[in-house]
Amino acid sequence: MSTLIVLLPPRDPAVPSQEWQLPELPFLLLDKSGRTQRAGRSALALLPRASSTVLMVAARDLLMMPAKLPPLRGPRLRQALPNIVEDQLIQDPQTCHIAVDPQPVAGGQQLLAIIDRGWFRFICEGFAAAGHRSLRAVPVTRCLPQAAALDTLAEVAETVNAGEPVMAGSASVATSLPGVAPVVAPGVAPAVPMVAAVLGAVVQTAPALLLEGAVESAMTNGAPRVELAIARGVQGEGLAVPASAVNATLGALAGAAPVSLYMLTEVPGNEPSLAATSPAKLAAYVHGASPLPFEQLARRALACRFDLCQFEFASQPWRLDRATLRRLRLPVTLAVGALVIAIVGANVQWLMLSRQRDAINTQMTELLLNTFPKTTVVLDAPDQMSRQLQQLRVAAGELSPDDFLSLADGLARSLAPVPVNGIAALDYHDRRLDVTFKPEVKLDPDFAKRLSRNGLTGAIDSNTGKWTIRNGQ
Repeated sequence: MSTLIVLLPPRDPAVPSQEWQLPELPFLLLDKSGRTQRAGRSALALLPRASSTVLMVAARDLLMMPAKLPPLRGPRLRQALPNIVEDQLIQDPQTCHIAVDPQPVAGGQQLLAIIDRGWFRFICEGFAAAGHRSLRAVPVTRCLPQAAALDTLAEVAETVNAGEPVMAGSASVATSLPGVAPVVAPGVAPAVPMVAAVLGAVVQTAPALLLEGAVESAMTNGAPRVELAIARGVQGEGLAVPASAVNATLGALAGAAPVSLYMLTEVPGNEPSLAATSPAKLAAYVHGASPLPFEQLARRALACRFDLCQFEFASQPWRLDRATLRRLRLPVTLAVGALVIAIVGANVQWLMLSRQRDAINTQMTELLLNTFPKTTVVLDAPDQMSRQLQQLRVAAGELSPDDFLSLADGLARSLAPVPVNGIAALDYHDRRLDVTFKPEVKLDPDFAKRLSRNGLTGAIDSNTGKWTIRNGQ
């Protein structure tokens, strides 16, 4: 099945929820074999459809922290999570969506990702309304190079820090940023390696700031503000800092920890670009950054198992939302209309046939009463007419097709090669003739056909060997 991967912008805390608006989003479309079909930048309503959609949530929108969870699941765990993180938040925890990483971390803890519930609902409902039913959201910090490999040293970091649970990292990264001297405090154990990435200039989500010239408003002393995503093992965080302060900021945050710095490149829709926010221009402010192609970042999102769409945001493709109902309105209306027309038509036809049946029964009853006026009760006009006619034939001395003589005459004409003295017994009762042939008589296969030509039907009883002859009319 095809997969659509989209990079989301961060939420601007200064913009009220009624003014939220998503800009054009960079995306990557993969076919069922994993080959790239399309890559570009598009508005939400114009994004290509796919079997599943993966959203890379901005690092600035997430607070990731380890916590010891009670042995609860489902709705009970959802109710308990705000109380667990209440002391770590300034915002009301009831207004936050809290997702739990299925992979446990060191010390028997689990990683929590906290995001504003209104913003996350705005994103999920927006994509669902655009026809993207199977949604999955992952932290963008989990898509950075080497970030996933940093998990292997978690136990080592926990031991070094005397039981304090810390997300470990890889030792195969750069030891420091160019021009920034690491600060090493005496007696302090080495910190967790850091992976950072500059994901481009800050993108505004307010309609008034999406117009041309918004980039200049994000300048600080001539340097654009950029999105900085930082991964420390499985944990992550995000900052919006001036491009000229990226190296100094990472040096202050990393301390003695080794740092790997990347810059997002080959973003669809940005090439070629001479703007101040292009990777080529940002390279003048950010030093020592390795290129990170957008396709590489997007493909790493597929391997991330931390799905933020949990609890009430869990993907349910079978659930009929408003967008699906809106698309199905016309087909459902046509189906209901066709069903109503079919029901009405069937009832009209039944009424017509019922009236026709009543008319025929009335005609047959009138014919019976006109032919036989002495009939007092009419139950089955055709059967009563047949019996009355049979009685008239008998009274007039005519033979009935069911009489013994008529059946015997037809049997005699049908015997042909069978000798007459081959019959052992004839028994007539209930308007049928039972014929028993002698044991030495062998009937030919055409005997039944000759009976049919003479207006009779014959059947043999396999137990007794008797033939039952009836009138075939």
